[in-house]
Amino acid sequence: MADLTTDFLGIKSPNPFWLASAPPTDKEYNVRRAFEAGWGGVVWKTLGAEGPPVVNVNGPRYGAIWGADRRLLGLNNIELITDRPLEVNLEEMARVKADYPDRALIASLMVPCDEASWKAILPRVAETNADGIELNFGCPHGMAERGMGSAVGQVPEYIEMVTRWCKQYYDRPVIVKLTPNITDIRRPAEAAKNGGADAVSLINTINSITSVNLDTFSPEPMIDGKGTHGGYCGPAVKPIALNMIAEIARNPETHGLPISGIGGVTTWRDAAEFMVMGCGNVQVCTAAMTYGFKVVQEMISGLSQWMDEKGYASTDEFIGKGVPNVTDWQFLNLNYVTKAKIDQDACIKCGRCYAACEDTSHQAIAMSEDRRFEVIDEECVACNLCVNVCPVEDCITMVEMDKGSVDPRTGREVGDYANWTTHPNNPSSVPAAE
Repeated sequence: MADLTTDFLGIKSPNPFWLASAPPTDKEYNVRRAFEAGWGGVVWKTLGAEGPPVVNVNGPRYGAIWGADRRLLGLNNIELITDRPLEVNLEEMARVKADYPDRALIASLMVPCDEASWKAILPRVAETNADGIELNFGCPHGMAERGMGSAVGQVPEYIEMVTRWCKQYYDRPVIVKLTPNITDIRRPAEAAKNGGADAVSLINTINSITSVNLDTFSPEPMIDGKGTHGGYCGPAVKPIALNMIAEIARNPETHGLPISGIGGVTTWRDAAEFMVMGCGNVQVCTAAMTYGFKVVQEMISGLSQWMDEKGYASTDEFIGKGVPNVTDWQFLNLNYVTKAKIDQDACIKCGRCYAACEDTSHQAIAMSEDRRFEVIDEECVACNLCVNVCPVEDCITMVEMDKGSVDPRTGREVGDYANWTTHPNNPSSVPAAE
């Protein structure tokens, strides 16, 4: 059996599945239930400094995007950091860690951007025996308006400064949680590394308004006739998260910087994809809020089975395995040519492929009078739109053409870009603009 035990920054946990800092990790009761269900670790919901109390709205806190089958695709929240007293949270964290020494427990923190505030809270967190801290530089609403959260995470100089303070006054791992609400994710990651961060975690939620009520003309969720932007998460943000993680993993300036992956992890397959892109573990929130804590059991069994099938004894054997395969567009191989093929036995004659290709693509699918659909190789550019709109899995596939054969669309021999210096994707082969 595959060994799912992970060692992230020296923090050991029985599996790579951690709960992210969010409502599911807001109190001792929840965290104990999570550990009993099988989660390998938790990031305790973000703690703030002592002072004026944090007051959340007493109305709807979530907006949602659903698929056609009412499956939850994205969740928008306007909830702030914990509104429970700091001392209560710290006491609960200490008890939980003492009772579950084999599980990872990380304290998420967000305090004002001054050295004194960080210096004051860090020793108190250390007393809980938590395994490390995560700096919440990503919250896009509420706290950002107060000069915290993404207001810090969008300024690399602030990230580096606060990270240095934390490394000075705290002797356990420091993870910097990054905001996706930024142009180039590499810059804040570099700042975190320069400040001494032991790892980064990403992505935090994306600035969003999920819907507008057309009776009241207010964004949802609505509080007494008004709405506001919130943080978007769930399966819909996974592609954005994977891209940003890959950018950090393949950036020479941050290569080797440990990453905790967050953003739409719902199944074991999602987790495996994040880990192949360089993540040492993954953090989950929306899936737990949608299906309950026991969803982790399917993640554990699925990942374990996949590892057995692939012959991986530990997660270390595949973490980052896909990073070398991420490249820039200009380096893609033009010698690789495919064509769409339709399995007539599997085809249900719905015509979606024909409609999509005829109206919006390259008119490369022909329809006969008896609704038989065939690919016109002379017109097919291998865009695979037909594959993606077909409701029958594997009915339409992309088949690679043999090298030396002639592409009927271009009349060019497949593989004739033998010399990289003349390859159109090689920037040096393209004359500079005058």
